[in-house]
Amino acid sequence: MLDTLQDQIVACCRCPRLCEHTAKIAQTKRRAYLDWEYWGRPVPSFGDPEARVLILGLAPGAHGSNRTGRMFTGDRSGNMLYRVLHKTGFASQPTSTSRNDGLTLRGIYITAAAHCAPPGNKPLPEELRNCRPYLEQELDLLTNIRVVVALGKIAFDVYLDILKTRGAIASRAPFRFGHNCEYVTAPGLPRLLASYHPSQQNTSTGKLNEKMLTDVFRRARKVARLPARA
Repeated sequence: MLDTLQDQIVACCRCPRLCEHTAKIAQTKRRAYLDWEYWGRPVPSFGDPEARVLILGLAPGAHGSNRTGRMFTGDRSGNMLYRVLHKTGFASQPTSTSRNDGLTLRGIYITAAAHCAPPGNKPLPEELRNCRPYLEQELDLLTNIRVVVALGKIAFDVYLDILKTRGAIASRAPFRFGHNCEYVTAPGLPRLLASYHPSQQNTSTGKLNEKMLTDVFRRARKVARLPARA
């Protein structure tokens, strides 16, 4: 079922602005990647179908995931994320460079609030709404999830909006976004962990560093009752 869903995501054309943008980027490319055949489509989710931890990001980068076709692969935000995932025992290697580099994930699954690279890294509200049914299906299919790690406030709010729509919470108001904040949203639902997004803007200004992100995923392992790693 998850594989079928990912095929549907890749074939999606619900957002004309995003389809046009991702295709244009794939045609024009960046000078450093002229020899690449860009993915240029919605980027599927990636990871362990039996995962206990779910990473919810924002959207693919124009010359990162939109180029490589794998979540958080090919740009600086992914460079830090995969180093941390390897250090905390979730990834088989510390780098992610292409869909065919042999990387596997253990106990963790990566998805996004939007599966297409948006102009300026800012999907419109209606584009997030168009993509949300895919995330809702993933939440239903990933039956072992015990922790949702939301990278950035938009991802945090999208997840809470789903819970509100489903009647699991009455309001988003009690849940304030902050780095490494943990919430019990409702009985029987996964814990929610918030983290600053490992974007270049956050890491270059020192708002987020590798230790801070490592602390989040060590906490996620503990909450998910996975064996501790160094």
